[in-house]
Amino acid sequence: MEGKLHILGFAGSLRTGSYNRALLRAATELLPENVTLEIFNLEGIPPFNQDMENTMPEKVREFKSKIREADAVLIVTPEYNYSVPGVLKNAIDWASRPYGDSVWPGKPVALMSASTGMLGGSRAQYHLRQSFIFLEVHGVTKPEGFVTVAAQKFDDKGKLIDESTRKIVKDLLQALVDLTLYYINR
Repeated sequence: MEGKLHILGFAGSLRTGSYNRALLRAATELLPENVTLEIFNLEGIPPFNQDMENTMPEKVREFKSKIREADAVLIVTPEYNYSVPGVLKNAIDWASRPYGDSVWPGKPVALMSASTGMLGGSRAQYHLRQSFIFLEVHGVTKPEGFVTVAAQKFDDKGKLIDESTRKIVKDLLQALVDLTLYYINR
């Protein structure tokens, strides 16, 4: 492969102080060589409305274009009510529409999540993996990127300071790169 591998990353949280957004920023520091990570902010993506899918809002068109241009996608999400945040579900739905113009089929995707609890957002990830079956993405299955008790793993400026968590992020990113290269080179 010539040039750098390009990953698009986005967080399912809009909150400025989100541990998940901090985890996504940490990923930019932990990338393998010859890899770039562009962060896309989901702020401004409206609730999905099928009546608008053929005249999509500009923010949605930009999002779909960024996914198309990326070699792979990194999604970092909190868990809300045992599932994914609405903004993330809306973004994923928009990117799959209109029928026949989904940007997801064949796209390598990795998931991470951070939570103040002991499950690290695992239920949100499992719900996303269910959607990925229909979307036909190539999901990284291992390692799983769950950050538990997140308040202890980030400093007061949002920097990831826990070394074992940094290693998990590095390993997950490497697995995403390996999966992406597998599909590019086959």
